[in-house]
Amino acid sequence: MTWLADAYPWLLALHIVAVIAWMAGMLYLPRLYVYHSEREPGGEADEMLKVMERRLLRLIVNPSMLLVFLTGGSLLLAPGAVDWASGWIYAKLALVLALAAVHGAFAAWRRGFADGRNRRSARFYRAVNEIPTLLMIGIVVLVVVKPF
Repeated sequence: MTWLADAYPWLLALHIVAVIAWMAGMLYLPRLYVYHSEREPGGEADEMLKVMERRLLRLIVNPSMLLVFLTGGSLLLAPGAVDWASGWIYAKLALVLALAAVHGAFAAWRRGFADGRNRRSARFYRAVNEIPTLLMIGIVVLVVVKPF
């Protein structure tokens, strides 16, 4: 595992880039759902938003989440990178899993739009748009401050 220690700065840089891409998609996707829920099913805007949502999820959000988990997992294995006796790392990992669960919900809602089955309001999507932001704030505070 010494190669992980040598590769640590590169893995960390790639991890940060992947996190930024994942978060960009996680913040934009529910915003698209707000617009989509306000459109008439079967119309031109409905079809355009379906394409935008599918591409965003498949080309940016899904691959960047996978890269976050691969690079993050590698960083966790690097010798001395994490003090496993500290509680912050477990809280951080729990928030990352919560963000992945939100990602799964966003993907399910995209399928609902694609199949013409959306029953949620624009107000609902405006509210859930805040969840990734709150999780991100918690994750960043835990990583930087390491409060416990």
